[in-house]
Amino acid sequence: MNTPSALTPASEEAQAEVVGLCAELIRFDTSNPTSDERACADWVVARLAEAGIDSTLVESAPGRANVIARIPGADSTRGALLVHGHLDVVPADAAEWQVPPFSGEIRDGYLWGRGAIDMKDTVAVMLATARHFARTGTRPSREIVLAFLADEEAGGKFGAHWLVEHHPELFAGVTEAIGEGGGFSYALDDTQRIYPIENAQRGMAWMELTATGRAGHGSSPNDENAVTDLSESLTRIGRHTFPIRLIEPVRALLAEAAELKGVKIDFEADDLDAELAKLGPVADFMQVVLRNSANPTMFTAGYQTNVIPGKATARVDGRFLPGHEQELVDTIDELLLPSVRREWVNHDIAMETTFDGPLVDAMCEAVRAEDPDGHPVPYCNPGGTDAKAFTKLDIRCFGFKGLKLPHDLDYGRLFHGVDERVPLEGLRFGVRVMTRLWQSC
Repeated sequence: MNTPSALTPASEEAQAEVVGLCAELIRFDTSNPTSDERACADWVVARLAEAGIDSTLVESAPGRANVIARIPGADSTRGALLVHGHLDVVPADAAEWQVPPFSGEIRDGYLWGRGAIDMKDTVAVMLATARHFARTGTRPSREIVLAFLADEEAGGKFGAHWLVEHHPELFAGVTEAIGEGGGFSYALDDTQRIYPIENAQRGMAWMELTATGRAGHGSSPNDENAVTDLSESLTRIGRHTFPIRLIEPVRALLAEAAELKGVKIDFEADDLDAELAKLGPVADFMQVVLRNSANPTMFTAGYQTNVIPGKATARVDGRFLPGHEQELVDTIDELLLPSVRREWVNHDIAMETTFDGPLVDAMCEAVRAEDPDGHPVPYCNPGGTDAKAFTKLDIRCFGFKGLKLPHDLDYGRLFHGVDERVPLEGLRFGVRVMTRLWQSC
């Protein structure tokens, strides 16, 4: 590992250009599923080529484009680090926004637009850092594999999962990876910040529920009404509260936050919710990863008001903590009425790795070097990312973007939300952090 004194800092040019790169990325409407990534991917290839970096563009289907590039490292005997980001975004309704969502407008110290934090900000940091290394001849400590991916917002079947299945050779030699899902600041008070670094993710259990009953006239009694049975099953699911399951990354983050705030928490208390409430907003922030969850999201039934349909269907978004998948499945099955059957729509793994090793040390040191009041901590991502695909290649995956945020910005609400925006200084901070990390990981 390089010593801090040996590191080449991020250039002013790299810190300046990251804002423009991010703005240009936002201006590509890569809404998933209404658009595709090809034009944006071509632009990425061109920006890499300008700096003398060769890349490979692979389409999984017409327009669904992925870009892979390699930057040689100083130590060729070490496994490569995969740094990945996705080019697609969720759709945006312009009528709801203060600015056009694909304008890349700069206002009040922020860059606004769909993808500003999910995750064209990180893609821009990846590009600015790679171009800086190429321009200055700076060598990363080990080989860096850059992946700019399609389709993450719809599960990665045209992106990470497709590449892992059809082109695993593109990731040959990779042993560890960083992507989205962590490395952003969360304010504990006016001075102290934690930086949750993802080393775990909840698993995904999206399911379709189908109730079958007896079709009939809407005016007649019917004790085999599919709509009624499915509605009752969904109500049971939606009202159910799963028990707290305190996995290690969650416990470690809460313990660190408690120590920094000077609060004593009894993690063995019978009423753990009451204990965690002492942490105030931190407890609210972590509620989503304290337990499994299942939320009804869609319902379809019938075709005429005076006809009782023989079938009704619904969708449920289920998520499970590492080690607690069977608990989710068993609970859902217990809550369903006998007339309702369950089928998977999207079923993907939970993941967890230990919070140790040279890469973890390097991520923590890069944050502390740029933010002395920052405290890196382990973290469980409540959702899912492309990391789920890369674990199939035995790649150890983390979530880390390096983003310092103003204390009054509600980062979580901006994900897939209206008026998504990223602070300009946060983008520059990301380049400084990533430049340090690549040289010390």
